[in-house]
Amino acid sequence: MLAKEKALKFLKTKMFLSIKIIKIILFLISLYPISSFANNLQMEEQAYKWLKTYIEIDTTNPPGNEIKAVNFYKNIFMKEGIKFNIAESAKNRSNIWARIKGGNKPAIILLQHTDVVPVDLNYWDTQPFKATEIDGHLHGRGALDMKGTGISHLASFIKLHKNKKNLNRDVIFLATADEEAGGFFGVGWLIDNHPEIFDNVGFVLNEGGSGRIVNNKLVFEIELTQKVPVWLKLIATGNPGHGSSPQSSSSVTKLIDALHFLKENPFPPRIIGSVDDYFTGLSDIVSSEHSSDYKNIKKIIKKDDFIKKLQARSPFHHSLTRDTCSITRLNASNKINVVPATAWAEIDCRILPDKKAEDFIKNITNIMKPFDVKVEKIMAFSSASSTTETTLYKTIKSSLEELYPDSFIIPRVTTGFTDSHFTRDLGIQSYGFNPIIIPLTEFRRIHGNNERINISAFKKSILDQYKIIEKFVYD
Repeated sequence: MLAKEKALKFLKTKMFLSIKIIKIILFLISLYPISSFANNLQMEEQAYKWLKTYIEIDTTNPPGNEIKAVNFYKNIFMKEGIKFNIAESAKNRSNIWARIKGGNKPAIILLQHTDVVPVDLNYWDTQPFKATEIDGHLHGRGALDMKGTGISHLASFIKLHKNKKNLNRDVIFLATADEEAGGFFGVGWLIDNHPEIFDNVGFVLNEGGSGRIVNNKLVFEIELTQKVPVWLKLIATGNPGHGSSPQSSSSVTKLIDALHFLKENPFPPRIIGSVDDYFTGLSDIVSSEHSSDYKNIKKIIKKDDFIKKLQARSPFHHSLTRDTCSITRLNASNKINVVPATAWAEIDCRILPDKKAEDFIKNITNIMKPFDVKVEKIMAFSSASSTTETTLYKTIKSSLEELYPDSFIIPRVTTGFTDSHFTRDLGIQSYGFNPIIIPLTEFRRIHGNNERINISAFKKSILDQYKIIEKFVYD
């Protein structure tokens, strides 16, 4: 009996010690999370804190003052022990980059711009440079374009640095100035003044594509080319005079006639290969009423009634079917009773990337000659595209298929421009993509009023973006 009591006492003691040991282990785990979920949770929450701080840094362009954003990144890199470089292209127009060394495969740049477009306070419900949480959204200028994506790049970059694992290629973090005004103090300047950044770079991941909900379908669009901006100034001259004595022709009437002709004679529609691929992808997503037309866009585009209906229904889709010019600025007399010697207009033309800007400008010049209107080039980029046949594009696509097996993934052509045109000119395969899922109605806030980002979607995109990059840089 005594032996039995001793045995029971021993078992109870052992059980108590085991329970105590388990509690200690659980406590230690809570202090030092070792599961990938815990690491990812920490990563997304930190990213959100960074974003709130970043949005409150005013980098409106003009004037830019991107040095403030550079200092934000500099402080993070110093805290993490990451070496970095800063280069100033003009006063307070700074750029920053850092590199994690890896194997010999072509490097990848995680590219972002730090400037944002101006705001009109009269149309904002919140202070645009105060990170404000309302109904699950974070409001602030740059939340979508593109400080959210920039922080996503930062989070992945810091995570790779902390992992201390061998990469198959260098990974470069690059945050630049001036994209919203053309990038000439940012990527364009860096290519001329710090070409070493782009040595052995084969890929760029930038803004331009994302996830979206269309007709209750989840669609991911990966940007691989864009229409080419050709910004022109049209100048008419004539005899000045008094407004009380109209002349048969003046600088203003010449300009009006020229602009009217441009408006009434749109450029003929044509479907290039990348646009055909885009519309084919869209045919599975748009309503059944339009599916067949999108799938056969090359044929249907020849019908005049279709092109007019397309423009009324979707100006964006219509603009992918032809070269376009929008009349955006006008200037003539500074007094109501004075006929000016000079009148001018600025037009924002966007051409499909199968055509050279120089050829397009020659065509516009010839169109303007009968109206005695001269043409001056303000800005024009060159045509360039990326392909769907690269390891980066395939990695993005396969990662999305694993994460969202019921989604639609299509290559995107965009009407706007990003800094990717600079890197494509260098022969670097450049893609615009962030896996954040954004409702279509939210896109109107980009460059508009009350810009905001869904907080849960942002945090999820941090994890998804890292999974894509991780898959690409580790063998």
